[in-house]
Amino acid sequence: MHYIDAQSLSFKYERETVLEDISLYVAPGEFVILTGENGAAKSTLLRLLLGMLKPLSGKVSIRSTNRLGQKLVTGYVPQQVAAFNAGFPTTVEEFVRSGCFPQGRWFKRLTATDYTHIEKALESVNMLDFRKKRIGSLSGGQKQRVCLARMFACDPDLLILDEPSTAMDKASREQFYQLLQHEAQHHQKAILMVTHDSDDLTGIADRQIHLVRKEDVPWRCFSLDSCNAHSSVHS
Repeated sequence: MHYIDAQSLSFKYERETVLEDISLYVAPGEFVILTGENGAAKSTLLRLLLGMLKPLSGKVSIRSTNRLGQKLVTGYVPQQVAAFNAGFPTTVEEFVRSGCFPQGRWFKRLTATDYTHIEKALESVNMLDFRKKRIGSLSGGQKQRVCLARMFACDPDLLILDEPSTAMDKASREQFYQLLQHEAQHHQKAILMVTHDSDDLTGIADRQIHLVRKEDVPWRCFSLDSCNAHSSVHS
């Protein structure tokens, strides 16, 4: 069973090909990292997988149900999502609570299970003690962790993360990567994460997918490195 299955994806921005013949999958219980040099269209690939962009060719399938037969829940954290200014009025708890309304539940009351998920989500990123603070007063790394907590609050089956640890310090990054490994191994979550920290993830991630430049085309055209696509990041 695959939660994401992409076959032969290609994409152009106007006349410029940025992705070509990309095939990949992510299964429940897997922590997969997506790497590549700057400009390798990693974020573009995530948007294609999520249906935010339409491929030039190829197709993407995301399962409608999880491994238990329930509706699949997807959590997505894009790059630089934590750009809240100092005047942003929402508290940490209020913002994370909004993550519990992903399926048209805006006018329904939260359940006891929802509140448990909110508390666990904040605790998992070490932000429980900041629950009453306004987001605008936090540091960049703290804001990023709050955004991750909001995603965790909806208890997603599939996590798609675009460089989520950029603003974190080394200790926070290490703890976060361990958390993702736990979510995959013990809760059978499917995780696809763009990162530049592949060395730090040796022994933690299950597979590495690396986007590389094709030698016979302009530098902005990339294809999947088939050697890395099906190998573990373990040495």
